[in-house]
Amino acid sequence: MARAVLGIIGGSGIYDLPGIEDVSEQRVTTPWGEPSDVLRTGRVGATSVVFLPRHGRGHRIPPSGINYRANIDALKQLGVTDLVSFSACGSYKEELSPGTFVLVDDFVDRTVRRESSFFGTGCVAHVSFARPVGPALQDLVWRAAGAEGIRCARGGTAVCMEGPQFSTRAESLTYKQLGYDVIHMTSMPEAKLAREAEITYAVVAMVTDYDCWHEVHGAVDVASLLRVMDENRGRAQRLFARLARDFPAEHVPCPAGSDRALDGAILTQPAARDPALLAKLRTVAGRVLAG
Repeated sequence: MARAVLGIIGGSGIYDLPGIEDVSEQRVTTPWGEPSDVLRTGRVGATSVVFLPRHGRGHRIPPSGINYRANIDALKQLGVTDLVSFSACGSYKEELSPGTFVLVDDFVDRTVRRESSFFGTGCVAHVSFARPVGPALQDLVWRAAGAEGIRCARGGTAVCMEGPQFSTRAESLTYKQLGYDVIHMTSMPEAKLAREAEITYAVVAMVTDYDCWHEVHGAVDVASLLRVMDENRGRAQRLFARLARDFPAEHVPCPAGSDRALDGAILTQPAARDPALLAKLRTVAGRVLAG
């Protein structure tokens, strides 16, 4: 079994995490370009951790401007085996009120402008994505939330929109009618790329609002959203600290197969593979390409 390295991607309002010891900043170069920011490495107790602010410190990168491929490649280079993504979201369920954390386990991708795969012409691969969240990793997050007394719902579907604008009322009502639970702007293609990189992935969706379907609460108000985000940040820090302290020393094999996702996934025959693309894939797919 591999030594576990816990990766954390901080979403809106989470640009830093306290309590990490022996901190060093790593400026990682990837063949896909620059990640969102320098990565902070260190430990919490015996657990090795790597932190990356998705939007960059100061929130300077919009959702569609994030270099998701560079972020995942950089995390893989630093040995991350298990990745927990924190993301602000809107809710489509009355009971998922602002301040609630939702451990979603499925996604609907409504993005259209983002590079969603490391593979392409010259090396074609198809990974299974039927179960996009690692159940064992989600269970660890769930237990950490319970231990900290954080209001948390387990399971649900997140629709990922392009943004940066919030939903129209017609879109909001449609997504609610379709039975989705939350909406945000960043899980796609992040989760897809993590699967291709064989990194087990889980999401903590932090509810800030009711999108714009709710007749009483009305449209998203940025001022109130920022207030709830500030409150959520404290909960996220507590959740992270507990999760890291209790994290197993060795990576727990993923029941969804995320850590072996590339087994049998590459269709392009070795003689037909593009050497330039193979060089770019060295980090994320080196395990299967080395042979």
